[in-house]
Amino acid sequence: MNPFKFISAKDTNAAIAAHHQNNQAAFLAGGTNLMDLMKEHVALPDEVIDLGRIGLKEIKETANGISLGALASNTLTANHTLVRKHFPLLSKAILAGASAQIRNMATNGGNLLQRTRCSYFYDISMPCNKRKPGSGCAAMEGFNRMHAIFGWSDQCVAVYPSDMAIALSALDARIKVSGNGSQRVIEMRDFHLLPGSHPEKDNSLSSGELITSIEIAKNSFGKNWAYVKVRDRNSYAFALVSVAVGLQLDKNTIQSAKIAMGGVAHKPWRALNAEAFLKGKSATKANFLKAAEMEMAAAKPLSHNQFKIDMSKNTLVSAMEVALKG
Repeated sequence: MNPFKFISAKDTNAAIAAHHQNNQAAFLAGGTNLMDLMKEHVALPDEVIDLGRIGLKEIKETANGISLGALASNTLTANHTLVRKHFPLLSKAILAGASAQIRNMATNGGNLLQRTRCSYFYDISMPCNKRKPGSGCAAMEGFNRMHAIFGWSDQCVAVYPSDMAIALSALDARIKVSGNGSQRVIEMRDFHLLPGSHPEKDNSLSSGELITSIEIAKNSFGKNWAYVKVRDRNSYAFALVSVAVGLQLDKNTIQSAKIAMGGVAHKPWRALNAEAFLKGKSATKANFLKAAEMEMAAAKPLSHNQFKIDMSKNTLVSAMEVALKG
């Protein structure tokens, strides 16, 4: 490891102030991603600001839903009474990711900020525009089986790895952040970015901003939700394709649908075409299949991931059928 300075911030303002003094510093929460990146020399901060003492671990009910502290662990969140009662979709998605030991350490804010697991990003001997802008994208012509089929550019074809964020996308979560003397709220749909010409920028946070909480409003899904994850092995693997679904039903008519996909893009991918088609339609397998086909019509597979087209269609239909059964 490269040597670095370690600072233990006493509160949110102190953490932000320390970063303001050195914008090359890295915030440390649970460390489940940052430590890996540092060990592989992908991230080389000269200063690490520890957030372990600043709080932000509370999960509480609000007038319109719940608030998740950014530094609450994934384990606490997934098993919290309020989450399991009101947002079981989120609980299931979190439990579908990583091992119990990692979930014990990983934080909600850190989960949102984790970087791609693209093998070329982690291999510092290979060109990667996300790691070193302007160096190229080895995955474009390399083994890109795990990579994107939506929203990619010729600069980057990596996918975003979180399970938790896919559920938060379907739940229309909002992200509260604090910066140098200011606070703001970012809609989940705007938080993560597509690669475009700047794949090194994963999200819309400004330098030195900290996530303080994740806000989720009550929904009308009832029991009609599902999280389906397809992976190479049954545990501890990132998604080839995942789908989070929430259906608001009036008898057998779909009043609204919320659908987000993982493993297919640089950010949680909202299936907006499928959602628009399903509104007002009968909840039938034929309509689910038509919605899936409409969504996947815009997909652009790479040389090694054509299979994700059919896999995504099947996973979308399967998730909607599970949601319908409740």
